[in-house]
Amino acid sequence: MADISSGIIVYCRKMDCRQAQQSISMAVEQSIHILQRIRSRYVQAKLWLYALHALAAGAIGIAILYRWQFEVPFLAGVAVAILTGAILYFGLRWKRINSTNLQQVTRHLNRQYPQLEDSTELLLQEPQNLLQRLQQQKIATILQELHPEKVYTLPKTATYTALGLALVLSVGILYLPAAPLQAYESPENVSIDFPDAPPVAADTVAQIKSIDITITPPRYTGKQAYKADKPNLRVEEGATITWNIRTSKPAQLQLELSEQQPQAFKKVQGRYTFSRSFTEPGLYTINLNGQKSAFYTLEIIPDEAPAIQISKPKEYTEIRLGEQQRVTLEAQLTDDYGIREANMIATVAKGTGEAVKFREEKIKLNLSGNNRNYSIRQALDLQKLGMSFGDELYFYLQAWDKHRGYTRSETYFVQIEDTTIVEADFDMTAGVNPVPEYFRSQRQIIIDTEKLIKEQKSISRVEFEERSNNIGVDQKLLRLRYGKFLGEEFESGIGPGGGIPEGAEGHEEAEHFEGDGHDHPEFKDQNNAEALMDPYMHKHDQEGEATIFEPAVKAKLKGALAQMWEAELRLRTHKPKEALPFEYKALRMLKDVQQSQRAYVAKTGFEAPPLKEPELRLKGELNKITPLSERNEIEQKQELPHIRAALSWLAEYKQTGKYKPVDARVLEQAGQELAEQALAKSGKNLRTLQELRQLISEMQAGEKLCSSCLLAAEQAFVELLPPAKQSPQPQQVVRSKLAQEYMERLK
Repeated sequence: MADISSGIIVYCRKMDCRQAQQSISMAVEQSIHILQRIRSRYVQAKLWLYALHALAAGAIGIAILYRWQFEVPFLAGVAVAILTGAILYFGLRWKRINSTNLQQVTRHLNRQYPQLEDSTELLLQEPQNLLQRLQQQKIATILQELHPEKVYTLPKTATYTALGLALVLSVGILYLPAAPLQAYESPENVSIDFPDAPPVAADTVAQIKSIDITITPPRYTGKQAYKADKPNLRVEEGATITWNIRTSKPAQLQLELSEQQPQAFKKVQGRYTFSRSFTEPGLYTINLNGQKSAFYTLEIIPDEAPAIQISKPKEYTEIRLGEQQRVTLEAQLTDDYGIREANMIATVAKGTGEAVKFREEKIKLNLSGNNRNYSIRQALDLQKLGMSFGDELYFYLQAWDKHRGYTRSETYFVQIEDTTIVEADFDMTAGVNPVPEYFRSQRQIIIDTEKLIKEQKSISRVEFEERSNNIGVDQKLLRLRYGKFLGEEFESGIGPGGGIPEGAEGHEEAEHFEGDGHDHPEFKDQNNAEALMDPYMHKHDQEGEATIFEPAVKAKLKGALAQMWEAELRLRTHKPKEALPFEYKALRMLKDVQQSQRAYVAKTGFEAPPLKEPELRLKGELNKITPLSERNEIEQKQELPHIRAALSWLAEYKQTGKYKPVDARVLEQAGQELAEQALAKSGKNLRTLQELRQLISEMQAGEKLCSSCLLAAEQAFVELLPPAKQSPQPQQVVRSKLAQEYMERLK
C-alpha cells in the first residue's frame, strides 16, 4: 500500500510541474505580445510625429510656391528645396523607425520601470537553468500587471506648437499683403557706346564713368522698383525710368527720344539725372557734349484686360419640368497684374408681349484663388431670383483690373420651360389649337402634389391621406376626359387590369352616366328593329378604333394615360412622392400631343396679276434702264516711299560715285522709316541705323562714304521691302510643227 501511495504522489507532482510549465509558457507568450504591441504603438506614434514635422515644412513651401509661383526664381528654388527636404526627411525617418526591434523595446522598459529589475530581455531568450526560468516567470507576471502598452505616450507639445506656427506663417504668406521681391542677382553695369566719338586722350574729354537705370513700375502692377542691366529697356506701361549718370568731368548730357527735341539732364550732387514716365515705345540716344550714342530701344509692356472664360452653363439653357431650378456657374478670371473687382449682372424677364417686365440685379461672385487667377464655382437659385415658369434670365460677368482694363463676357440665357404657352413655329401662318383647355390641368395636379409633399410633416396623417386621395380622384377624372378621345369612356384598356366595369354596357348605374351627353329617347315604334336596338347600341367610336388622332399621336396619348394610371395608383395608396415622376412624364407626353395636333392655316397674301407676255416681254428695250453714274477711285499708297527713294539713290551712287550734300535728306527720311520698323521688330537693324547716321555725317562733311555702311544700309532696305506682286504675263506655248500647221489651217 505504501508503494502505491508514493507512486500516486510522484504522478501528481509530475502533473503539477507540467501545468506550471504550461502556465509559464503562456505568460511568456502574452508578455511577448505586450512587447510587440508596445513596438507597434511606438512606431505609429513616431511616424505620426515625423509626418507632422514634414507637414509643417511642406505647408511653408507650398505657400511660397502658390504665392509667388515661378515669378521669382530664388523663392521658387527655396520652396522646391523645402518640399524635397520634407519628403526626404519623412522617408529616412520611416526607414529608421521601422528597424526598431523588441530588444530595444525591452531596454526602454528597463529604463522606465525599475520593478522589472533589468531582466526584460529574458522574455526573448530560452532559459538555461531554473533560476532564469523563475526570473522569467516573475518578469512576465510583473509586465502583465504594469500594462505598459496602455500608458505609453510620446511628448507631442513641441510638435503641435511647431505645426501651428508653420500654419500661421503659411496663412500669412498667402493672404497678408506683401510687395513682390526683387530679383536675387544684382544687375551688371550698364554701358553706353559712342561709335561716332573720335579717339582722344581720356584726360582731355569728359567720359561716362557709371550709369544706373532705375525703373519704377506703376502702382497697378504691385511691383517694386528695380534696376535695368542693359540700355535696351522693356518696361510696363506707365513706368517711370530714371537715368543716373556720373562723368569724369563736367559735361552736357541730353536724352533724345525718337527724333524729338533733346531734353537736358539735371545735375544733382555731382551726378546727372533724368526721369520720365513712358506709355509709348520709341528709340532713344544719349548725347554727351554733342556726341550721340548708339540707338537703344524702349519697349512698352501693355496692360492686358482681364480674361473671362465660362465653362458652365451653355450659352442657352432650358430647364425642363421636373428638373431642379438651379444653374451651376463655372468660370475662370485671369489678369496679368491682378483683378480688382468682379461681379455678375443678372436680368430677369417676366411676362409676355407688351407686359414684359425686367429686373436687374448685381450678384456677388464667390472668388477663390489668388488675385491674378480666380476660379468661380457658384450655384444660381432661380427661385431666389423670383423666377417661375416661362421666365428668362440673362446674365454676364464683368471684371476690372487694377489699372483701366475692363472686360465683360458674352450674355448667357437661362429659360424655365412653360407648358401653358404654345409658341408658333412659322411666322407666315396662323395657328389653330383644337385641344381643349382642360388638357393643361395636369400641371395643376403636379403643383398640388408638390405642395402636399412639402406640407406632409406639418399636417396630420388623416389629412395627408385624404388630400392624397383627392388628388388621385382629380387624376382619375382627367384620365377619363382624355380617354374620351380614344373611345375609352369606361376606363377599359387603361392600366394593368382593363376590362369594362360591371353594368357599363346596359347603363344601369346612373351615377356613372349622368350627364354623359348621350340621348336615349324612348322608342315609339315597337315594330322597328332599329328603334328596338337603339337604346342598347353605343354609337361613339369604340376604343382602339378612335379616329380623332393619327396613330402616332394616339400612341403618345395612350402612353400619357398609362402614366396617369400609375400616378393615380400611388396617390390612392398615399405615396405622392412616388407618383410625382409619373405626373411629370404624363405632362411631357401631353405637351408633345398638343404640339403635334396644331393645325395651321396660311394667311392670304397679295396675288400679282398675270403678265402680258406678248406686250411686255422679249422686246429688249433698255430706254428705262439707267446705268450707274457713280465712280469710285481708290488711291493705292506705296509702302515705304522714302526707303524706295533711298534705294534709287544708292543705285545711282554706285554708277557715278558722286553725291551732293542735299542727298543726306533722302537718307534721313529713310532712316526714320527704318527706325519705326526696328522698333516694331524688337530692336532689329539698330546697328544699321548707326551706320546710316555715319553716312549722313560723312555726306554733310563732304568726306568719302563708308563702303561697308552703304552695303549694310542697302541690304537692310531691301529686306524691309515687301515682295513684288506677280503681274499677269502672256502664255508662251511652244508647239510642234504639226500643231502649228493644224492651227494655221484652222484659221
